[in-house]
Amino acid sequence: MRVRHAGLLIAAAGLSLGAAPARETVDLLIRGGTIYTGDAAPFTGDVAISGDRISLVGPHLKVTARRTIDARGLVVAPGFIDPHTHAGAQLASDDPATRLIPGFLTQGVTTALIGNDGGGDPDLGKVLGSASSKPVGINYAAYVGLDPVRKKVIGEADRAPTAEELQRMKALVAGAMCKGALGFSTGLFYAPQSFAKTDEIVALAREAAIRGGVYDSHLRDESSYTIGLAAAVQEALDIGREAGMPVHISHIKALGVDVHGQAPAIIARIERAQAAGQKVTADQYPWSASGTSLVASLVPLWAQDGGRAAMLKRFDDPALAARLRADMTENLRRRGMAGALLITEGEQRGRTLEAVARSRGEDPIAAAIAVIRVKDPAVASFNQIEADIEAFMRRPWVMTGSDASTGHPRSYGSFARKYANYVVKRKTISLRDFIYRSATLTADTFGLADRGRLRAGAFADVVLFDPKRFAARATYEQPALLSAGVRAVFVNGVLAVNNGEVTGGAAGRPLPHRPTPGRCP
Repeated sequence: MRVRHAGLLIAAAGLSLGAAPARETVDLLIRGGTIYTGDAAPFTGDVAISGDRISLVGPHLKVTARRTIDARGLVVAPGFIDPHTHAGAQLASDDPATRLIPGFLTQGVTTALIGNDGGGDPDLGKVLGSASSKPVGINYAAYVGLDPVRKKVIGEADRAPTAEELQRMKALVAGAMCKGALGFSTGLFYAPQSFAKTDEIVALAREAAIRGGVYDSHLRDESSYTIGLAAAVQEALDIGREAGMPVHISHIKALGVDVHGQAPAIIARIERAQAAGQKVTADQYPWSASGTSLVASLVPLWAQDGGRAAMLKRFDDPALAARLRADMTENLRRRGMAGALLITEGEQRGRTLEAVARSRGEDPIAAAIAVIRVKDPAVASFNQIEADIEAFMRRPWVMTGSDASTGHPRSYGSFARKYANYVVKRKTISLRDFIYRSATLTADTFGLADRGRLRAGAFADVVLFDPKRFAARATYEQPALLSAGVRAVFVNGVLAVNNGEVTGGAAGRPLPHRPTPGRCP
């Protein structure tokens, strides 16, 4: 007999089997889809699931299934893995619906990395253990980050650690790695992490390296703020080489008018390191606007020394006014001027800095300082060009990511937009490459065992999407619209999205990294 299960066509196993030979019985059969395993060329076939694992993959599987999904006309792929998110607060929320992360699930994202940009809490026991009492909708792995480590020991001052302080910081990183951290993450563009010199970072990164970790970095400069994009990429490569660990560059880009067109040179630099034997990868979101804060965009690092209270005092210091205005004006130029900064939270949400300044009868710098005095809001900063975006996207070592953050459509639409805009419309990459770089490459890079592929024995993280409809709906004006075209998503064998709607199934799991044997107590 055939029945409908909340919108998806399901065939229930019947009883009229006659005297046919006994077949393997599976919990679920996904029948007749276009199968992208992550490795092999696509084929029309089936995926069988039993419990939380894939049991069989192939054309015309001969099994008895308790349930069957008719996947004809749909793409069937491994669940996508997002290597760069800011979803930690959502995963730890007291609200069960928030912890499902609907914006990820409705794009087919079944696993996310958190703690990026140096933000990872060193208390990995708490981070990874929270899912036992607060079930989550997706799988997740976590970094230990420079920001909380440095703040815990040094605070927010612009100075080097003492020898004793460095030992305390190293112990925090080592302890986090022994509790399951994926690696060590930095956000060197942001104060107070920007106050750390390269040798300090190498010393801390080495604690992760000897325990099998990855070095993940938001570069010190993606533009021309301090050392420049090329030097910042080289610094990341140097840190990885000196610490002895793989390097992963977060949200690779050429940000701002001074570095537009530099993607080919950056690619060449990275591929020279790869040719010399270094492991280097990157992730990228498919949007021309980055997401950051107004302070990070405009306020010079010297003015941020000591934290927000110290910064606000400098705003009021007449002796610093000319220097502050000059530096903020230069940073605004780098970002493409006031019309290229869209405020995405707070009282001015949905307005550009240019519009705010006009309404206040002030110049953009005065308006920015007035807004920051109330709160440092998130902004979407339109600062990239398509030629650079596509150049990075074509490289086989660049994977899909979102850098999911408040107020930016990338949280709800990055994977869907990349498919619709860069696979279907612009044909920058193929569908097979899109799936490989949205799942398989990511799983391999970060050692996520039995994830990122459709194969027997792998965890049953699976997405089914309509290739004619899969697209982002989120925009800069309405950044929280769910994506269209995903028909079903399974997380560890549990139906998490059915006919495009989140089911409420919270089957996600923490994915602790296993440290190198003998390196932890």
